Amino acid sequence: MNIKLTVMALSLLMGLFGCKAKLKPENAKSIESFYDLQATSLFGDEINFNDFKGKKVLIVNTASECGFTPQYGELEELYQKNKDNLVIIGFPANDFMNQEPGSNEEIATFCEVNYGVSFLMSERITTKGDDMHQVYKWLTDSNKNGWNTQAPRWNFHKYLVDEKGELIGVFKPKLSPLDEKITSLL
Repeated sequence: MNIKLTVMALSLLMGLFGCKAKLKPENAKSIESFYDLQATSLFGDEINFNDFKGKKVLIVNTASECGFTPQYGELEELYQKNKDNLVIIGFPANDFMNQEPGSNEEIATFCEVNYGVSFLMSERITTKGDDMHQVYKWLTDSNKNGWNTQAPRWNFHKYLVDEKGELIGVFKPKLSPLDEKITSLL
């Protein structure tokens, strides 16, 4: 492989998996309310985002067969340490290399058995393309959230919303949920 292609490939990988955090610009304000959003849990129950007023919300697209899957354990640890003021919602998605092929029931069993997940998990959704879930439309459209256009580029991309329903941070997949870039905002 020539050196130019190698450098391009490395640049692409760093863009996908680098630890960079993208934080809300000071003057940005959401246009559409985060609290109008809803989702359906792995068990078929409605998740009403209006119930999260006054708490921070960390949204993560998840997958059971990804190299970042051990982050389920870190997400659970973060949730247990902060559950009085933090909601975590995992959104299983099969968008990247078919790394979440299971049914909702299989995903629920995998998460509980392997990682003791007790934070909220939505039903399996799509985080990109024409079938993008409404939550991800809000997270990735600056005409809705006020500033961010970055869609997930891989599993375990993280979005942090503050107590007032404002998107305040976007974190790439490689960044641990326990990293200070996230925990310092909680």
